[in-house]
Amino acid sequence: MNSIIRLLPCFAAVLLPIVGGAQKIPGNAAIDQKVAAIMTSTHANGMAVAVVDHGKVGYVQAYGIRNAKGDPLNADTIMYGASLTKTVFAYMVMQLADQGRLKLDTPIKDDLDKPLPSYGPDLTFPDKYGPYKDLADDPRWEKITPRMCLTHSTGFSNFWFIEPDQKLHIHFEPGTHFSYSGEGLILLQFVIEHGRAAQGLGIDVGDVANADFKRLGMTRTSLVFLNGAETNVADGWNDKGEPQEHSQRKKVRAAGSMNTTISDFSKFASALVGGDGLSAASRAEMTKPSLHIPTAGQFPMFLPDLPVNQQRKDLAAGLGVVVFDGPQGHGFFKGGHDGQTANTMVCLETSQRCVVIFSNDVRAEAGFAELVKFVLGDTGVPYDWEYGDHAGKS
Repeated sequence: MNSIIRLLPCFAAVLLPIVGGAQKIPGNAAIDQKVAAIMTSTHANGMAVAVVDHGKVGYVQAYGIRNAKGDPLNADTIMYGASLTKTVFAYMVMQLADQGRLKLDTPIKDDLDKPLPSYGPDLTFPDKYGPYKDLADDPRWEKITPRMCLTHSTGFSNFWFIEPDQKLHIHFEPGTHFSYSGEGLILLQFVIEHGRAAQGLGIDVGDVANADFKRLGMTRTSLVFLNGAETNVADGWNDKGEPQEHSQRKKVRAAGSMNTTISDFSKFASALVGGDGLSAASRAEMTKPSLHIPTAGQFPMFLPDLPVNQQRKDLAAGLGVVVFDGPQGHGFFKGGHDGQTANTMVCLETSQRCVVIFSNDVRAEAGFAELVKFVLGDTGVPYDWEYGDHAGKS
């Protein structure tokens, strides 16, 4: 089963022109056939695909089923966004920077009324020991900036609660190394929500995001699960093909709580690649190389640097995305993953082209690189670096 939104009279005719080294984007039927083959080979039950070209959404389609009952997955089915939330959050942060409320390279200590370790227990896990008190004897927290939070260079583990002692630690000098950390984005969320009102902080991240969603026409997207108000919701399947209930995140988490649809998220991808909603300077800041990535893979965390001659020189952290240079020029990408979810977004700057893939069956991820190459051609997207052991990383 599939559902399709045709936003242009003839998608193939619009996408045929070649920009630079870009290939012709295949027509609708060819994409459908390729997705069907990938779903068969990976045993995936559901996938959704969107394509953006020249900054415009041209194609949105969903395939398969959304739950064990066999209800169809369609373009308006609510799916878990997982870590694509991080990119949406970074986009929002850059709007705050445009408004002068936040400076990327000013330490977060300057945005707070009191030292970070003096704040109370963790708001997401109130029954647990609060993480910021754990930094009372480590003054390195004073060096952390919003840029470090968005480039995964705070020195934190992915989350404080996966540390052996369930406490927050800084593992390296902030700003010096990439190591994937949802905890860093949650810290920046904390600063935005508890920062100085005099400079325009102390605002609710969910409310700011909802204003963006409304502006972009993302009518079925939220940073929390609206229990009882959401219909047509995708459950999922894990790597053993076992059905799993939808992830019902009830708290706004910059690291990964978004619920969205392929139709809605295609609008965000279009806005992001086209620069809608940001100044030219802030848009450029998001996808410029902010911090070189010298490791062999994204996971496990705290990997040693590769020898210099083995490092991919173009691979770097942008803000909420990873950036790279390939045969078609500069690009950026972000994935999202949990035990039943596999998502990816790949965008190319020169042609303003993106492919967005959602799946409610984690097994589909094995076919993502093949599908991105089929649609966009050889991009150089670093999937060999990105994929690995994903446990606990959404």
